[in-house]
Amino acid sequence: QVQLKESGGGSVQSGGSLRLSCVVSGYTDSSYYMGWFRQAPGKEREGVAAIDSVGSTYYAGFVKGRFTVSQDSAKNTLYLQMNSLKPEDTAMYECAAGPYSPGWGPLLDRPYKYWGQGALVTVSL
Repeated sequence: QVQLKESGGGSVQSGGSLRLSCVVSGYTDSSYYMGWFRQAPGKEREGVAAIDSVGSTYYAGFVKGRFTVSQDSAKNTLYLQMNSLKPEDTAMYECAAGPYSPGWGPLLDRPYKYWGQGALVTVSL
């Protein structure tokens, strides 16, 4: 079955950068959306960024040009480059994959079928 594993999390100071990676193994459907989500303690999961089968990208408003999602098909890897990190970016970041679902936007978590276990990102002052 499909498995996703994140890496690249860590602790940085405000204004710093991190690059998250998500390696996909098993059967993969090239038509799937790939996305990054995050969840802080006591809060609901929220979509951060996503990329569709033709390379179109989608970003949450709170990213404000700071994050970039990309993928390397040859390496079966999804990336999230995070720059100008803020304390409010502190969360568990998860990558996910799922089919296109009419009526649901790419930053909503319900359509996604496969999930990684998460990578913790902590941003201090």
